[in-house]
Amino acid sequence: MPVQIGAKSHHFTEPLGLLSDCHRRIEMFLGSLSAIAKVAGPPLNDEGRRTLENALRYFREAAPKHTADEEQSLFPRLSALSKESVTVLARMEELEKEHQWAESLHAEVDRLGQRYLFNGGLSDHDSAEFSNAIEALAAMYQRHITVEDELLFPFAEKALTRADRLAIAAEMAARRR
Repeated sequence: MPVQIGAKSHHFTEPLGLLSDCHRRIEMFLGSLSAIAKVAGPPLNDEGRRTLENALRYFREAAPKHTADEEQSLFPRLSALSKESVTVLARMEELEKEHQWAESLHAEVDRLGQRYLFNGGLSDHDSAEFSNAIEALAAMYQRHITVEDELLFPFAEKALTRADRLAIAAEMAARRR
């Protein structure tokens, strides 16, 4: 993954910050996929191949850990607390549905991206499918990330105890070992 000069990086003692950092990586890799989708079809140069390989690997290997961080560590703790916040609870349910929906789109992008890499190009039909799947993912993530960064994470920062946040951090670290 490229180094991001000037970007603040959080430590595992700040799990909500780490989740937000992950959002920046999702946005970066979606941007890479979107750029490739605009020219999809003809063979990629070496830089384009590396960019596509890195983005596909990120969404295949790292992004599922982010989803698990939310669904297995953060959301259950917030569900236990959010009886006082029906809005947050409803939003978490929407976010989980979006995670499920995104899985199929990620699989389609990965399938077509791997075909692109293997064959050295994409047919017009596959190129259109590749672009459509990436556009759908980008639109979903734009809404999804906004809800998490602007509603869910600030709520969690106030509602969760330090012990809860440290437990989430430990679970996140364990997923990455």
